[in-house]
Amino acid sequence: MTQTPFPPAIAGDAATPAPVTTDLVARVERIREAVGQAFIGQAEVLDQILIALLAGGHVLIEGVPGLGKTLLVRALAQALELDYARVQFTPDLMPSDVSGHAVYDPKTESFKIRRGPVFTNLLLADEINRAPAKTQSALLEVMQEGQVTIEGKAFPLNPPFLTLATQNPIEQEGTYPLPEAQLDRFLLKVLIDYPQLEDEKRMVQAITTGRTASDFNLSQVPRVLNAGEVVALQKAVAAITVDPEVIDYAVRIVATTRKWPGIALGAGPRGSIALVRAARAQAVLSGRDFVTPDDVREIAKPALRHRIALAPELQIEGQSADDALTALLAKVEAPRK
Repeated sequence: MTQTPFPPAIAGDAATPAPVTTDLVARVERIREAVGQAFIGQAEVLDQILIALLAGGHVLIEGVPGLGKTLLVRALAQALELDYARVQFTPDLMPSDVSGHAVYDPKTESFKIRRGPVFTNLLLADEINRAPAKTQSALLEVMQEGQVTIEGKAFPLNPPFLTLATQNPIEQEGTYPLPEAQLDRFLLKVLIDYPQLEDEKRMVQAITTGRTASDFNLSQVPRVLNAGEVVALQKAVAAITVDPEVIDYAVRIVATTRKWPGIALGAGPRGSIALVRAARAQAVLSGRDFVTPDDVREIAKPALRHRIALAPELQIEGQSADDALTALLAKVEAPRK
């Protein structure tokens, strides 16, 4: 896509210096290359996961099983020296299985806190829609507050914390779909499809050559950053310049979803916030320290597709949220300078 010319303009405190673009871009490129050693192909998916990481948001990944979602999280955890945990969501999973619980110790005659798998940096919540609403809410509360409350005591999570929740779009039997209010907590909804033929060939060769296991060897994924450096990256991305006209453009896109024909439920103000946050990270991936309208347009679908609900007539016609957003983005005028 051709970049719309849009020079930087300091927003807010003019004395605040913009982050060094070269350093930011170089670090992000190192992460991209490191994870790409294991997660072959699907460059757009990897970029969107990195955008969520840099923006400090959570991701809902939708795709059929076997497309490498677990591998992606494990490779990302190794490249960034982050703790990693995986929870398989099932109908009998309890909230305490996710967040943790108090256990009575008869020796000390006191309760001890047993921390759940959410006490990590990267959490893969596999098939989140298979757990009942009570368990889903326990995880989504942690995502929103950044802390876990056990027996009335709050336990903060160590940053960075990123939840990657997955759901299967095909098999819906025995599932509990996430309501719109909970979907809104995810910064992005990423769609992962089957890999390209050449990418699948490379993947098969890498996994089957000289090995009996069916998983990828992550030893070749280099460690490029640590947890503290990731937090510093997130702070630098949050300081990326956004011109007021670009913010106006993002807000107008979200506002248009509330009155667009065929959209029964539009995105709320959290959608506008998510769009601007994600656009900052998109700008860094594009090698800039300021956000252009193209950055907003590029990330609009992942940021908004789970925040809108289509009218029944569009669903009957087989249209998707992306189809409605494509038509909408073509009509909302972008700022020009």
